[in-house]
Amino acid sequence: MRPCCSILLLFLCSLVADADTPAGPLTVTVKSIDGKDIDLAKTYGGKVCLIVNVASKCSLTTQYEQLTALDKQYRDRGLAILAFPCDDFEAEEPGTNAEIKTFCKTTYGVEFDLFAKISVKGEEASPLYKYLTSPEKNGAFGGAIEWNFAKFLIDREGKVIARFKPDVKPDAPEVVAAIEKALAAETAEDESAWSDMVIDTLSGEAVL
Repeated sequence: MRPCCSILLLFLCSLVADADTPAGPLTVTVKSIDGKDIDLAKTYGGKVCLIVNVASKCSLTTQYEQLTALDKQYRDRGLAILAFPCDDFEAEEPGTNAEIKTFCKTTYGVEFDLFAKISVKGEEASPLYKYLTSPEKNGAFGGAIEWNFAKFLIDREGKVIARFKPDVKPDAPEVVAAIEKALAAETAEDESAWSDMVIDTLSGEAVL
């Protein structure tokens, strides 16, 4: 094959791969653990999201305890925990979606959102994880998932702002600090609304 043809082929392949990768972490529709279609942008837009790939038979499975505690502490302030079971690492998530749901709720009292089992690496990776692991799309936060319980923090604007390795517990100081900072930050829409409220109030027409 001529060099120019090889370059063209590589270019076309990169375009196809790029087309398979979403524009952002929340610009996808996924299946809930009950099989319902969930548009992440519509459901979680404006919230701070902690996305975690989880497993039921991993040495890190007890992190469900800290995730449940975070959910209870910060849910009302706008934190959403999105748990995606996967069986990509030494078959540590062998159960069906129904079995996973039962395990999480009966063992750890999980009330945050669980999703259908997916793949988080390789060619079979879900579109969400193709974005999260893409250095081209996700910059410094890209790269292969190391193991179960890798964590990505998404701000209210739908941007990835932090990544934490699997062995970093959900209640580690650096994770909590990042969540607190993200929850405290106003979105551009919030700031615009606040500006409008001030202007309207000064003119005697409080609209918000």
